[in-house]
Amino acid sequence: MPSRSARMTTAALLSAVVLAACGSPASPSETVEAYLQALVNKDEVAAANLSCAEWEGQARAEALSFDAVEVRLDQVDCTSAETSENAAVVQCTGRILANYGAEDQVIDLSVRSYRTVREGGAWLMCGYQ
Repeated sequence: MPSRSARMTTAALLSAVVLAACGSPASPSETVEAYLQALVNKDEVAAANLSCAEWEGQARAEALSFDAVEVRLDQVDCTSAETSENAAVVQCTGRILANYGAEDQVIDLSVRSYRTVREGGAWLMCGYQ
């Protein structure tokens, strides 16, 4: 039978693996892509969780703005354009397609730059530049 310290070490390693799997996206571009996915999923909680403290309210509002429409991402690809230790600007290509019944609206993602910051060790969406 393993010693108590061996069991504790194993439990700690398993906890670290589980937390890492559930953690925040690893890069600024992954954060923005996850944020955009949360918006089209109409998931205000996920959008807020992917946002810096000052952007949380806006993230909820953006997710709720798609509540009454059919919406999806199309050919999204994001890359970090400028990166420092605690901030990055992300550029995306692709679009959000929103269907308002008889009318389709195309939202071109390349017309904005997305600001991200590192808070609490995680990259978070923090507005537009």
